[in-house]
Amino acid sequence: MALAVGEKAPDFELTALGENGPELVKLSDQVGSSNLLLLFVPMAFTGVCTQEFCSVTSELAEYESLNAKVFGISGDNPFAQAAWAEKEGIKLTMLSDYEHTAAKAYDVAYDSFLPAKNLTMGGVPKRSAFIVDKAGNIAYAESSDNPGELPNFEAIKAKLGELG
Repeated sequence: MALAVGEKAPDFELTALGENGPELVKLSDQVGSSNLLLLFVPMAFTGVCTQEFCSVTSELAEYESLNAKVFGISGDNPFAQAAWAEKEGIKLTMLSDYEHTAAKAYDVAYDSFLPAKNLTMGGVPKRSAFIVDKAGNIAYAESSDNPGELPNFEAIKAKLGELG
């Protein structure tokens, strides 16, 4: 079961590939001035994950107007994420959870994920969305066992609007 609303958001330190190479992004360093939207997806270069992140990219100004920073998180290495983002025009800050520590901390890691015949992977994140408020608490939590099911972005925007 994914973490619940009201719980303290587990801290993590994940790698992003910035303009000057790999950099570490620590959740606790991001908390405070804005709300954080954490979007976990199973893996780069897949149809639904690409659809989700391209859609969110096209609405980044709306998320910013709702005082939210958006982070995309997958278990892919940061170089694969960067190639995917460049190919698809994804503008989210991509965080590499290569060792699946964040997915496990947020309790959204598949025990066994079978994306294609003869390709089984453990620890891959379930498609999930969390809002971490300015105090570092989970204000919204959604996770699906169905990798084809997108988060409820209207509910996410409504919650961000409430949080201000």
